[in-house]
Amino acid sequence: MPKEFSRLDRIGDQIQRELSQLILREVKDPRVGMVTINAVRVSKDLGYADIYVSKLSTEELTEESGEVQDSLKVLRNASGFLRGQLGRAMKLRVVPQLRFHFDSLQGQSRHIDSLIDQAVGKKPVVRQDDDSDQES
Repeated sequence: MPKEFSRLDRIGDQIQRELSQLILREVKDPRVGMVTINAVRVSKDLGYADIYVSKLSTEELTEESGEVQDSLKVLRNASGFLRGQLGRAMKLRVVPQLRFHFDSLQGQSRHIDSLIDQAVGKKPVVRQDDDSDQES
């Protein structure tokens, strides 16, 4: 029976859980703000871990936004500290280098959702039956 998840997937999931806790508790810089780790991709040789983060904000953010650039800069500067803490928490022989990237998927999904709303409208796609119809 094949494995459901590869070792790299399990390591990536564990890194995601540990990093989210570390950023919340240990990184005190206010420029980081409300950062969410969306995905972690670990290379096959465990040399690098690409961490995709998004930032909670009321405005639409892109990778070029100053707010996003500040957060990424702080996270990249703290990557050595975070890597050391990961090594202690996960007890891996090789802890990957951390590379932080902005995940623009949320902005793209909002844009596609607005395009669908423009094309279809706000009316529900599936007709909902009333209770009176069910009684008959």
